[in-house]
Amino acid sequence: MTRARMPRPHEVAAACRDPRLLRARRDRLGDLAWRAQGRCQTVDPETFFPAPSEPADVALALCRSCDVQGACLAWALDQGDCNGVWGGTTPRERRAMLVAWRSENTPEPAPAMP
Repeated sequence: MTRARMPRPHEVAAACRDPRLLRARRDRLGDLAWRAQGRCQTVDPETFFPAPSEPADVALALCRSCDVQGACLAWALDQGDCNGVWGGTTPRERRAMLVAWRSENTPEPAPAMP
């Protein structure tokens, strides 16, 4: 297994503007009820975890037509999951999105009291 490299700054900048990430921020849900509504419920879960040498085209096509794509991606980013296809993204795409996600969702430190 090869080790994943850290995304480069230009990849993170592109991820910040990615419509899928923007949708994930908008559709982020606190409960997991969205999971029962996913298109992935109708196919073999292995479809979403192809071997490194296999294309993820089938999974990506299913995700593109899914109503809960944003919530799914938000969940994967919250979990830090970089395996398989989640919310219409590949692991490589999510690594850059994860940097952007964490930087926006990290609370600012409280100012020091004088």
